[in-house]
Amino acid sequence: MKKVAIVILNWNGQKLLEKFLPGVVAHSDFPGAEVVVADNGSTDQSVAYVKTAFPQIKVVQLDKNYGFAEGYNRSLEQLDAQYFMLLNSDVEVSANWLQPLVSFMDDNAEVAACGPKILSYKDKTSFEYAGGAGGYIDKYAYPFCRGRIFTTLEKDQGQYNTQEDVMWVSGCAILVRSRLFNELGGLDGKFFAHQEEIDLCWRFKNFGYRVVFIPDSVIYHVGGASLNVGSPRKAYLNFRNSLLLLYKNLPDGQYRKSYCVRVFLDSIAAIKFLFTDSLSHFAAVFQAHRDFKRMRNSYKDLHRHYMKTARKWEHKEMLQCSVVKAYYIHKKKIFSQLNL
Repeated sequence: MKKVAIVILNWNGQKLLEKFLPGVVAHSDFPGAEVVVADNGSTDQSVAYVKTAFPQIKVVQLDKNYGFAEGYNRSLEQLDAQYFMLLNSDVEVSANWLQPLVSFMDDNAEVAACGPKILSYKDKTSFEYAGGAGGYIDKYAYPFCRGRIFTTLEKDQGQYNTQEDVMWVSGCAILVRSRLFNELGGLDGKFFAHQEEIDLCWRFKNFGYRVVFIPDSVIYHVGGASLNVGSPRKAYLNFRNSLLLLYKNLPDGQYRKSYCVRVFLDSIAAIKFLFTDSLSHFAAVFQAHRDFKRMRNSYKDLHRHYMKTARKWEHKEMLQCSVVKAYYIHKKKIFSQLNL
């Protein structure tokens, strides 16, 4: 068994691999570490490039694009390592980025996952949208980070250089304990992409494990390599999957209350899209709610199982009010202004 498998999921990303894979290989000279490229049915020359430029790298080839979540599930089941490091292909790693994460997991058996500080590749003085300095969530399943609330990104001035238990760490660079990943069902393939790591981390926490931000590890993320920020498809997945988060991870009573508020808040968001973005974004919100209702029945048995077996429902890393209200009405634009 390897100590850690650093798994980069690729789909038609030859240019990203050419740019960032050499750095990952150079800075992952860690005892027992293995770099793996998992290919999601690419039609470009990604696989040929990896096999030619880095013949020592293991390549897992899938027959089609299964999306982020299921692509990782199908790839990881073919690997044998104590830890899985899920790493996006559009990430620049820094020297000694891996050791602080692995060492922390070695010393803390109750930790299921941890992640690094994520700064922007385009502006290395700023936090990056995907995860900043660790992720949180409000009671209506709107995610935010230390360093980023909605579209407001903070400069990194060392204000979050503290190790903290968080609600989630970003899937662009998350180290998970493979045993727990497998025992608790891995990523939810039905999510396809976006927020599947939040679901996984929330599940870890509901079953009594910790998720931790490690500031000594730093990476730089491009972001939007698969779906850009303005994509209606991205909006659809974010709205739909956050509704699935509520249903899967909250007790019934809390879910019903939170869902009613989400319907109201998402209706406002749809109207805002109509006047500021496009008809496609407006439609994406309603399509997300429609498809969530269709999908919900398929989760009923799993939901009942979680209700019976989960150990913990209350988490101090969950904001017990609306981050939407805090941000847009009370003008609390940065993490330190929130009451957490």
